[in-house]
Amino acid sequence: MTIEANLNQLRDQIALACRRANRSETEVALMAVSKVHPVEALLEAYAAGQRLFGENRVQEFQEKSASLGGQSDLEMHLIGPLQSNKTAKAAELFAAVDTVDSLKIAQRLDAAAKALGKKLPVLIEVKLSHEESKHGIAPEELTRLLAAMQGLEHVVPHGLMTVPPWSEDAEVARPYFQRLRELRDEAQRTCSTVVELSMGMSNDFAVAIEEGSTCVRVGTALFGKRLYPAP
Repeated sequence: MTIEANLNQLRDQIALACRRANRSETEVALMAVSKVHPVEALLEAYAAGQRLFGENRVQEFQEKSASLGGQSDLEMHLIGPLQSNKTAKAAELFAAVDTVDSLKIAQRLDAAAKALGKKLPVLIEVKLSHEESKHGIAPEELTRLLAAMQGLEHVVPHGLMTVPPWSEDAEVARPYFQRLRELRDEAQRTCSTVVELSMGMSNDFAVAIEEGSTCVRVGTALFGKRLYPAP
């Protein structure tokens, strides 16, 4: 199937999941995760009407961005872990950073956004899984981080994101999605801008939508399996 056909199928599946959850499909954004895929695949999705994308690495998107000069309405988010030494470039390249997991990163992004004269939306990544490979702030640290971020003028916390343990059974992810929604609802009491829930990927986005996701991050179901370069 073509990327356009996959995209249309995904939109139908998202709409169906929204109907089952008694939600409007306008409440759920589809983010096309283009990491590792060539820029041509990204452009094919763009030609089919996709505008919201996610990349994992600053350097990878920096290389791709040279081929995206004419797509001014393309919205690219950083959805991979961010190192301190890449914050300035991330603030320059991306419309939003969805993986803030420390005050240090938030402060560096704030300084970089200030230098660029822009407001940078961010999501706080929360680690709800015990897997060592997962990134994010511990849930018990979330309130403290958000309170500390209140003094930042150029970084705005828009919501939370998480990556649950992968499983072929989408139901395995449900309690992680439920917990993130609880944390979002608690955070809103002191930080009204925290409204988004970025959760759900190719294998479990329907469950995520049932649990309140406002953005599902889909790569494989749209672009096919990733072919990673040899180390």
